[in-house]
Amino acid sequence: MYGLTVRWSLADAPKGTLKALRSYVEDESFAKFAALDGLRFKTWRARKGEWFEGSYVFVSDAARSAFQESFEKAAADSAGSKIIGSAPITIEPYEVVAVVRGPAGFRSSASFEHDKRDDD
Repeated sequence: MYGLTVRWSLADAPKGTLKALRSYVEDESFAKFAALDGLRFKTWRARKGEWFEGSYVFVSDAARSAFQESFEKAAADSAGSKIIGSAPITIEPYEVVAVVRGPAGFRSSASFEHDKRDDD
């Protein structure tokens, strides 16, 4: 499988940025990527005050390359960049060696529970 990481730094992002990113993913981004041809799945990851990342897995190198090329042209103006206030620091393709589903199953959700103390 063909992966792509897009990562932004949150080191200099304003207070409330991670909360705004969570809302954006839940309200807009989740549905957008649920309909992206060639995408197997996407995971949004974050470390408060450190980074925010989209991790994509595509069905083919061609699908990944097409998305990467298109995204790189507009990365600085993407919704994530506007919310964070800066362009991505990393756009990196990678190989997915394997994926396993554990006994608890897989949950697709526009939002996940987080500790209220995690709010910005």
